[in-house]
Amino acid sequence: MPTEAQVAGGHKATLNNPNTSQGAKEHSKAVLENEFNGGNVPKAGDDENKNPGNIAGGLKAAINNPKVSDEAKQSAKDRLDNM
Repeated sequence: MPTEAQVAGGHKATLNNPNTSQGAKEHSKAVLENEFNGGNVPKAGDDENKNPGNIAGGLKAAINNPKVSDEAKQSAKDRLDNM
């Protein structure tokens, strides 16, 4: 079941998609204004429901990935240290 943030995100995507009809854009705009406070909803990626082990694993993977920048690796190390 999609969260409110995901539904609102879909409507926001419709507004920015050049391949959608004007009618679809008007519908999405109305839904955002009427049901989602203009699209102002909490982010779908809030950390409160995430598994800390999975987060740590992702951060460790970023630290060891040769394609990740040094700045991003340092950020991952800092976040891992603060867990």
